[in-house]
Amino acid sequence: MKTILITGSAGFIGANLVKRLLHEMAGGTLIGLDNLNSYYDVSLKEYRLRELETESCRHQEVSYRFIKGSIADRDLIDKLFEEYKFDIVVNLAAQAGVRYSIENPDAYIESNIIGFYNILEACRRNPVEHLVYASSSSVYGGNKKVPFSVDDRVDNPVSLYAATKKSNELFAHCYSKLYDIPTTGLRFFTVYGPAGRPDMAYFGFTNKLIKGETIQIYNYGNCRRDFTYVDDIVEGIVRVMKKAPERKTGEDGLPIPPYKIYNIGGGQPENLLDFVQTLQEELVRAGVLPQDYDFEAHKQLVPMQPGDVPTTYADATALERDFGFTPKITLREGLRKFAEWYKEHYG
Repeated sequence: MKTILITGSAGFIGANLVKRLLHEMAGGTLIGLDNLNSYYDVSLKEYRLRELETESCRHQEVSYRFIKGSIADRDLIDKLFEEYKFDIVVNLAAQAGVRYSIENPDAYIESNIIGFYNILEACRRNPVEHLVYASSSSVYGGNKKVPFSVDDRVDNPVSLYAATKKSNELFAHCYSKLYDIPTTGLRFFTVYGPAGRPDMAYFGFTNKLIKGETIQIYNYGNCRRDFTYVDDIVEGIVRVMKKAPERKTGEDGLPIPPYKIYNIGGGQPENLLDFVQTLQEELVRAGVLPQDYDFEAHKQLVPMQPGDVPTTYADATALERDFGFTPKITLREGLRKFAEWYKEHYG
């Protein structure tokens, strides 16, 4: 029976992962940790936690507990690791958002640097079978070569958020090498779905359109994003969790770092204008917006924003090779599920 820690468990990906594990685990202990910060509407995080409590009542063979706290709190992290002796840790807690990192850099240093360091130190002192952690497609910066491969150089981040995620990969490599800790970093590509983050385009656009406000489409619509539905992300995480990088010894008698990086992306970049077209069709279909809604009157094409990149496009062949999985849910399928959830949740 495994004891698993999921940080960021009230977040979008974290809550979906906890729900999946509650379904799948035949027993064991599942600890969720989240600081419930106010980067976006806390009531959405509380909604996810209520869903998890309901789910946990259906699966009482799993010992589930939620703890409110921050990974930047060293004493709390040390106490949890000493108490539970985690087998697997999935670190999804992070300050997210590219544009927000320009305005609020302190939040990124505290959570993404100090917090991740605390997790690594705790894994060193209380050895784990596997540390899986969230990286981001933003580490590719302004790379011109597409699709983005994990073998590409990622030395030119264009936002502080991207720099903190790249630093996580470097920290993990160092701890894998020095202390033989199996670590796997996952570079997520534009995750979306029901109960997602309101700061993401599909959610923010919907909120604005129902208020009759204008949505801004960056780079005059000449952006492409590799959208990945949250269930595909969770499927990838679950498969990766179960298969830690192998511990090996090199010719020098020292550990070869048990360290891996994977992209998890749809592998099918969508033009932003096509994405908006699909979103509006699904919002009308779900009854979120009326049939005669004048979309053209509520769209504005604007320049690229600082910290943004024109294209994200995942080469996920390594994930498919090692785990037999590649994301499968189409953008229309995913946006349909989001629109139906939005109609149900917000009426």
